[in-house]
Amino acid sequence: MHVLRAERRVTIIPGTMPPPLISLLTDFGLTDTYVGQMKAALLRIAPHARLVDLTHAVPAQDVRAGAFLLWSAVEAFAEGSLHLAVVDPGVGSARRAVAVRSHRGDVLVGPDNGLLVPALSLLGGLADAIELNDPAWWGPRRSRTFHGRDLFAPVVGHLAAGVPLEKLGRRLEQLEAPFTFPEPQVEGGGGALVGEVLHVDTYGNLITNLPVARLPARFDVQVGDRLIPDAPHAHYQAVAPGELLSLGGSTGLLEVSVRDGDAARVLGVGRGTRVHIAARG
Repeated sequence: MHVLRAERRVTIIPGTMPPPLISLLTDFGLTDTYVGQMKAALLRIAPHARLVDLTHAVPAQDVRAGAFLLWSAVEAFAEGSLHLAVVDPGVGSARRAVAVRSHRGDVLVGPDNGLLVPALSLLGGLADAIELNDPAWWGPRRSRTFHGRDLFAPVVGHLAAGVPLEKLGRRLEQLEAPFTFPEPQVEGGGGALVGEVLHVDTYGNLITNLPVARLPARFDVQVGDRLIPDAPHAHYQAVAPGELLSLGGSTGLLEVSVRDGDAARVLGVGRGTRVHIAARG
């Protein structure tokens, strides 16, 4: 039997700093009540917490997709924000539950399955890591299938209420990193740059791993047997409706799009598709 500590609640005093923003990212979807239950478990401890839903539509159990989406979003938050991310096909197994502080000062909480690693790197790398192995900081319910509600959300609630990270469990030296996002490669005697599609967004835009800052001033893009000349384009309306274009996206990465259309559907491609860049003379 576990002895639970009394729940701690945050109180906002006029003139003091508000609690940090808390971002939420899961693969729970919105059909079931999982997201609502997780929020309730967090707000039970920190009722004045400010929650921002990044997305709950990560493809089911797709840790890589969740890692990319978390990476794409965390930099928009103020330093010291909290990030709760749960894409956890190993829930209830030997995989660790962790809370980590970045050198920028943000704290990320979730499963130790690679989900947090790209975002942590973007925020300056690992400063402190804790394995959440002290059940005194978990919630009153203890299922083996819903750590989002029963473990991760209560821990984030305690963090939002001012509990120091170091009190929440055992210190770790490093996280698991079962995958990394591929780096662009230089191929051929002409020095052509080759990348790949990392993510297909809701519009069908193909987001690549090619940082715009590393690309030539003008270049051609080839995806499969389709050539997109004279990139980057300034905006989506730089070409006629239905035509392909390529431009720098909000992540700083090169994207392939179709004006008023869906590039993934038009090209019949998805994540992992190779993208070739050739400088224009």
